Amino acid sequence: MLNFTFYNPTRIIFGKGTIDQVGSQCKRFSTRVLLHYGGGSIKKNGVYDEVVSSLNKEGIEFVELSGVVPNPRLSKVLEGIEIVRRENISFILAVGGGSVIDSAKAIAFGSLADGEHLWEDYFMNPENSIKKALPVGVVLTIPASGSESSTSLVITDERSNLKRAIKSEQVIPQFAIMDPETNYSLPDYQTACGAADILAHLMERYFTNELHNDLSDELLEGAMRNVLAHAPLALKHPADYKYRSELMWTGTLAHNDLFDRGRVADWASHAIEHELSGAYDIAHGAGLSIIFPAWMRYVYKRNIDRFVQFAIRVCSVNLSLDDKDAVVESAIDRLELFYRSLGLPVRLTDAGIGTEKIDLMSKNAMINKETIGNFVKLTEDDVRKILRLAL
Repeated sequence: MLNFTFYNPTRIIFGKGTIDQVGSQCKRFSTRVLLHYGGGSIKKNGVYDEVVSSLNKEGIEFVELSGVVPNPRLSKVLEGIEIVRRENISFILAVGGGSVIDSAKAIAFGSLADGEHLWEDYFMNPENSIKKALPVGVVLTIPASGSESSTSLVITDERSNLKRAIKSEQVIPQFAIMDPETNYSLPDYQTACGAADILAHLMERYFTNELHNDLSDELLEGAMRNVLAHAPLALKHPADYKYRSELMWTGTLAHNDLFDRGRVADWASHAIEHELSGAYDIAHGAGLSIIFPAWMRYVYKRNIDRFVQFAIRVCSVNLSLDDKDAVVESAIDRLELFYRSLGLPVRLTDAGIGTEKIDLMSKNAMINKETIGNFVKLTEDDVRKILRLAL
């Protein structure tokens, strides 16, 4: 186990009826807030009214910025920065899922950043660290990204169709209000994509070459089994609190950095998927259900014992260990069956995507990088081969 530091200050407020606390939580930081959200779903399911009622009760003034879309856009971030500076806002409240939260985080640090080239200075230059950000709070309505208590944010520049992630402790939200009842009205596909995203965050951390991480292995394996068990049940019983709560809490723990302390996570599949959703605007979870099995097939022989452990402990494969390749292939097949059972694609062709941008995506994945990933260091040619495996 490697040396590590763990820091996560997010106050988690979990359970039924907790949205009425959002006003009092915001008041701890500011009485002037940017209320940031996506489309009309929070107005249809009543979350918007609950949030506004709580803000009004605490005397919180707020300015609204709606219109965040999946794979959140740089243009919306820049619009938010302009509003924050013009209206003298000192707190960002994100109401929605990962796209809204990531957009809020980008506004939070972009509002205080020097210079006029946010994309070039930070997203394309991760060595330029974020030094300060406005505080962010979250009302989570879609379990998926784990952004409600993570250091990460991902933004798409629609000018170049590039999607990039950056990390900083400065953007970890101050609080996250999580009521699983808000998930009842989620479309099936959104629930499925969220489950795939949660599972991917766990697998990125699980596939490591570091030894002697027994506790974190067990935690990751238990969390992965939890997703495999409860995602189908949440689709079958969308208004059942116990299934929604299991997914929501697992999504948070999957990406708050607790499970990857003392080990080196991979993140190649996410890097490749960012090129896929940047180029085609595919849902992130759907992109991951395509890329991850292909990545597994490409790299597993480099550390086959790690994949055998995954096959047995997570996918319940029960084959003779004399044929490790068969054990691993069976696990990957089962993972693909799980994705398909949720209605997700497992091939590029399932999503109507062909070969026309494979070379471009492979090249873009390596901008300002020599390799991606840690389990196996991947080159541009490796990325190209993985994308072709995914056809």
